[in-house]
Amino acid sequence: MTRKMNVPSVLMAGGRWRFFPVPLGWSSFQALHNSCCRKKSTASKKSIPDVAFCDKTTKESGKALDKLFSSEQQASILHVLNTASNNELEAFKLLRGRKSLNLVEHRKKFGPFQNLESLMNVPLFQYKTTVQICNSILCPETEVKKKKSQENRLLKKLLKPEIERERLKAVNSIVSIVFGTRRIAWAHLDRKLAVLDWQHKECCQLVKGTYTSSVYLEEISPVVSKMPKADFYVLEKTGLSLQNSTLFPILLHLHIMEAMLYALLNTTFAQRGQHQVLSMNRNAVGKHFQLMLGDSRTSGKELVKQFLLDAVLKEEPRVFFPSDKIVHYRHMFSATDQYRIEELYDSLLQAVAFYEL
Repeated sequence: MTRKMNVPSVLMAGGRWRFFPVPLGWSSFQALHNSCCRKKSTASKKSIPDVAFCDKTTKESGKALDKLFSSEQQASILHVLNTASNNELEAFKLLRGRKSLNLVEHRKKFGPFQNLESLMNVPLFQYKTTVQICNSILCPETEVKKKKSQENRLLKKLLKPEIERERLKAVNSIVSIVFGTRRIAWAHLDRKLAVLDWQHKECCQLVKGTYTSSVYLEEISPVVSKMPKADFYVLEKTGLSLQNSTLFPILLHLHIMEAMLYALLNTTFAQRGQHQVLSMNRNAVGKHFQLMLGDSRTSGKELVKQFLLDAVLKEEPRVFFPSDKIVHYRHMFSATDQYRIEELYDSLLQAVAFYEL
């Protein structure tokens, strides 16, 4: 069976039209990118202008735009701006928000743009920004690189130690672990945000008194043995201030717990040299779910309660709870309703944030 093809056209210099077959379903940007790649080796054209070197005396004139780009480049830019939907236009960072809406409204009211000069009639389109928009349309790979760079910066702030994006994308399931001074909780979720396991265990209050490392090992090892296998184990990383000396025992306790869990769960690190245990920024999770009040994080109890309710009432809930376990989880939640088992709520929220972020 032959595959149906869309045939976008681009106006070439001299008034001739050139057609490039594109598989059905491809966006106009993919068509543009492929056509530009084909022409690189065969057509001589002006280099993409740098806004910083544009003549300042011509910035007030829309006609200067047409002088910056070759006829082929102008045709490619206009093809995108005249055919792309609002959602497709927002793929370009500089066209997000009101700019893309203004462009589409102007196009509907006055018809297709005939030249780059007419772009200056669209509200919010200034000379410098318009040149940058034209450049981003001609070189969409630059936009992709910028987006990846921003994502990598976010990832470095979110997770420690640094993990290759390819490994994160291949994750099938994680165990999200949150521990405090009295208990450890964990939530086992797959990449479809289906809850496979979710529970908590009480531990002795190690903060009260002086305890050796062996006591920590004796307390934590049985709990770790009950945790399910997963691609990654994600620990909550709290940001307690060292300036408050009264919090030092708690901070020390959390660091010992974290170190113990890294050692007990990273069983293959010595052989493979790859981390299987990560630490995730607690406040980043709070910001994701809008649980921050200034620098403090509020309880996620009501949000988790809503997740459980939506799993029953909605066909496509944000978090999926297996039908054979949802009654158990609701009873577990109700049993702890008079207490504030924050570790239990936070372990689930952290797992959801891991996938969504």
